[in-house]
Amino acid sequence: MWAPIVPATEIVDDLRAGFPAEQLRYLEVFTKTRLTTEQFAAYAESLRRSDDAILAELDAAGIRLSLITGFDEHSTCGVTFVHNESVAALAARHPDRFIPFAGADVMSGTSGLDQLEHWITDRGFRGLSLRPFMIGRPASDPAYFPYYAKCVELGIPLSIHTSANWTRTRPSELGHPRHIDDVACRFPELTILMSHAGYPWVLDACLIAWKHPNVYLELGAHRPRYFAAPEPGGMLSCDSARARFATKLFTAPAHS
Repeated sequence: MWAPIVPATEIVDDLRAGFPAEQLRYLEVFTKTRLTTEQFAAYAESLRRSDDAILAELDAAGIRLSLITGFDEHSTCGVTFVHNESVAALAARHPDRFIPFAGADVMSGTSGLDQLEHWITDRGFRGLSLRPFMIGRPASDPAYFPYYAKCVELGIPLSIHTSANWTRTRPSELGHPRHIDDVACRFPELTILMSHAGYPWVLDACLIAWKHPNVYLELGAHRPRYFAAPEPGGMLSCDSARARFATKLFTAPAHS
C-alpha cells in the first residue's frame, strides 16, 4: 500500500478520477516514478486490492485498527482527492477495523461546515482531517476557526497535516508546527493530532505537544527504523520524547 491510501475499490476510483496534479511530485520523491496525470490513472489501478487482501496485509503487520480519512480541497485545487463517501463505504464493511475521519472543503464556506456536521452526526465519522498545504493557508488562519469550533462542539478530534510537503507549488511553511501552537492557545478544548509529527521541525512539534495537554504527535509516514537516524530535524527527537510523554505519540506506519 502507498500511504496515505488504502487501495480499496472506491478509493482507487477516486484517485483515478481526481488525483491533484501537484501531488505527482510525491511519487517522484518516494517511489522514483515520474508520471503525467493521464499515466497516474493506470498506476492507481495497479494499486487496487480486494478488502480481503487489504486486511491480510494489515494482519501481517500486526495492525488491528486503522484510521482512514477523506481529503476535500476542491475549492483550492479543483478536485476532491478522496471522497468521504468512499471512506464511509470501507468503514461500513469493516467497522471493527477502520475508523473514518472526514475531509472538509474549508474554503467552500458554510456548506463545508454543514457537510462536516452531516458526516459526524448522521454518518458516524469520528474526526476531521485537514491538509493546510493543499488548502493554501496555515493552520492558524482564521478561515479554519469555524471548523475548529465545530470540532469542539461535536466533541471530535482534528488530524492536521503538520510537516513539509513535496509539491513544487505549495510552501512548506504552511505546515510548520508553530501554527499549531497558536491554534492550541485559541482552542484549548480542541484535541489536535499533528500528522507526521511536524517533520522536519520535529523538536518544535515535540515542545508544542509537551506544552499543550490537547496536542498529540502522529507518526504517519515515518518508519520506526529511521527514528534514531541522526539527521537534522529528524525523528530522533520523537524517539527521545517517549520518555517524557509516551502517551501522546500515535503510530501510523506507511506501507509501500
